[in-house]
Amino acid sequence: MTLISREKVQNFLDFVKQHKTFLIAGHKEPDGDCISSCMGISYILDYLKKPYILLSAGPFKRNEIKRFSEKFSSALPFMTQGERDECGLIIADCSELERLGDIDGDLKGFDTFIIDHHKTADASGKNTIIDPTAPAAACLVQQLFETVAGKPNKEQAETLFFGIATDTGYFKFLKEDSAEVFRGAARLVEDGANPRVTYQMMTGGKAWNTRKLLGIMLERAERYYNGKLAVTWETMEDTKKYGQDGRDSDSLYSLMLDVEGIEAVLFVRQETEHSCTLGLRSREDCDVSAIAAKFGGGGHKNAAGASTEGKIETLVPAILKEFAKVL
Repeated sequence: MTLISREKVQNFLDFVKQHKTFLIAGHKEPDGDCISSCMGISYILDYLKKPYILLSAGPFKRNEIKRFSEKFSSALPFMTQGERDECGLIIADCSELERLGDIDGDLKGFDTFIIDHHKTADASGKNTIIDPTAPAAACLVQQLFETVAGKPNKEQAETLFFGIATDTGYFKFLKEDSAEVFRGAARLVEDGANPRVTYQMMTGGKAWNTRKLLGIMLERAERYYNGKLAVTWETMEDTKKYGQDGRDSDSLYSLMLDVEGIEAVLFVRQETEHSCTLGLRSREDCDVSAIAAKFGGGGHKNAAGASTEGKIETLVPAILKEFAKVL
């Protein structure tokens, strides 16, 4: 992970000085890193005494982030043109307005600053802090917070540690170049974050129906390309029967990637009659972000996703053709 340069920090401070109010938004279907990054930015604006509104299209389906839902609004308040001109938009953990989802109100036209760590993000431009070598956007926000505001309090440290822990799979996805990440995590523990409590928050409290749905996904899974790719899917009927809350796709990916010979996993969920969400995970060599980009998504080399038009029965063959090029 590359440390944020003084120039980038100053660019952020200049952006804050140029605006009276702020909107802070992350991607739809937020995860722990997205929520923690947005919260971390709000802590910085609190320190700088700048008013803001936290925005998220949700839904807050993951059990570990439900406690944050009341802090976020899914609607942009009415603003005059003058108020819009004085308001800055800060996007965390993604870089495209389309990824913000169905927030009620027009987010186009706001002066925007982006903090992201995804490989497919565009790092050009002054108003960006984008580092694909960072394993979590919360790592970037932590650096920014410590540089601008100093040591976080216990609540702030817990939130930032939570974001880093969730996006690194509780640090199991990190490689040999991750010493700086662990140094940052250690500082947060010194400031009051509790690794044990964070792990219990991430892994506990799963609903019974999520175990039933997980079993169906595993039973339905098929392997392709000499067993290198595992594919499974969730229908609208599955969603209706087992609900949307508490889905545990992280466990699904982990269980399937633990199988000998599997190098990548594809999960397709039929969200509406004409649209699906895609989840892609892989081991070392397979770049699933490139495949996700073919369907309007993006992400990291080994973890990516997309929302796209289509149905399971037509999308899966199309995605298989892309995997055929890399497996």
